[in-house]
Amino acid sequence: MTDFPSPPAAVPSARDAVQAILNEEGLPPQFPPEVEAEVEALQRSPGLDDPTLVDLRALPFVTIDGPTSRDLDQALFIERDGDELVAHYAIADASYFVRPGSALFAEALRRGASYYVPGRVVPMLPPALSEGLISLNPDGPRRAVVFTSRLDPSGQCLGTTVRRALIQSQAKLAFGQVQEFLDRDAAGHDDPLAHRPFTGSLRLLAVVGQRRMRDQQLRQVVRYRRVEIDVRLSDGDDALMAVVASRGAVELYNEQLSLLCNSEGGLLLCRDDGGPVAQGIYRAHPSPPASRLAELEALVAELVTLHGLDDTWRWRRDDARGLSEFLMSLPTDGPHERVATAIQRQAIMTNLGASYTDAPASHHGVGARPYARFSAPMREVVGVFVHKELVEKLGLQPRQPDAQDESLRQQVIASATRARDLQGQLDGRINRLVIDRLLRPDLSLPPAARPRRLATVMGLTANKVHVQLDDPMLDMKLY
Repeated sequence: MTDFPSPPAAVPSARDAVQAILNEEGLPPQFPPEVEAEVEALQRSPGLDDPTLVDLRALPFVTIDGPTSRDLDQALFIERDGDELVAHYAIADASYFVRPGSALFAEALRRGASYYVPGRVVPMLPPALSEGLISLNPDGPRRAVVFTSRLDPSGQCLGTTVRRALIQSQAKLAFGQVQEFLDRDAAGHDDPLAHRPFTGSLRLLAVVGQRRMRDQQLRQVVRYRRVEIDVRLSDGDDALMAVVASRGAVELYNEQLSLLCNSEGGLLLCRDDGGPVAQGIYRAHPSPPASRLAELEALVAELVTLHGLDDTWRWRRDDARGLSEFLMSLPTDGPHERVATAIQRQAIMTNLGASYTDAPASHHGVGARPYARFSAPMREVVGVFVHKELVEKLGLQPRQPDAQDESLRQQVIASATRARDLQGQLDGRINRLVIDRLLRPDLSLPPAARPRRLATVMGLTANKVHVQLDDPMLDMKLY
């Protein structure tokens, strides 16, 4: 009898491989029956007739997000008041629906956050809530926690008030759509968004965003030229593609409103106004230690010498030119683009990690003290909790006993930390899957026939080299 070799095992589709990773990490798409039962009850009684809500449906709020996003946490409306600007930032009122003691809160605490992988989202809350009842869709009125911030002509915040309100989003807009409107508007061309009740608000979004970004520069908040890589499924779901996800100006402007909301919310949480004390959760990010900045200074000097660069490439910690200004001066193309890219990466590596804490703390990365995560309550359990604490502190709902909240606060911090670590593990496993599927076929070729792949050396450690491939633009470690 002749023995024939076994056929090679079938390679699972990219979608199946991604689902296998989710299964191994214990992230099922289903929710427990008791959670679904609570969702059905909330749909029957969504709290839109709450007499304590401030009716802001006359304000032309809009959401601006990715074109396929369905979990819409934020809506905005900006208006002028003399020389000042008033930014109304509405956040989905998740804490009204997801309350401590409920099955919904217990499941949100177990998950900690929504998780994002190519082709799908594993939501923290059931889609009937996160994409429907709580999401700030334009198909009807929604509950929202509205942060109203008054800004002076330089972009400095003069004060913020918070209200629980009823709002009506007038449109679901995408970043690219708004960017196209602003570009055409600046050039004097007409656009479908040019004659809407919210048109003036979109124009003022650019004004607020630019003023807030300029203020960050004056405060020496470092803005890195990060290259964001988005791993996606191919059209047939059989392959993974790594593509550069560029961020346009509108996305940066919208980010400034989120940062403003989170900074002002943090201040309100910890403010000593003689009233109740909130059990706040803050995001702490310490400044880079002097030793790491000294290492960066020495590394830049070595690269300048190695590549024969002029003195404009040098950076010293005691220069009047701060790190942010130095990094922004580096070229984005030309013969030394790769050197600039490596310096940018090494500058990022000087940072320490951020963490959740129960005490107000500085956040070096955004230049705020304190800073709390208010802006994504449908995707982060910490957002649900800090919303609850703030509305209680402001007297917008009855308070829970402090001892109960203190215990819950520590559980939320632990859950949020686990969720952040788990998302990092998912990202790492997906990136390894992309690299494995890209490079494994090379192993079947003789060494001389294997393709050469261009990459940039981003850094060295004692036992490995960190490189970034050109195509796909993914990081690899060579041992």
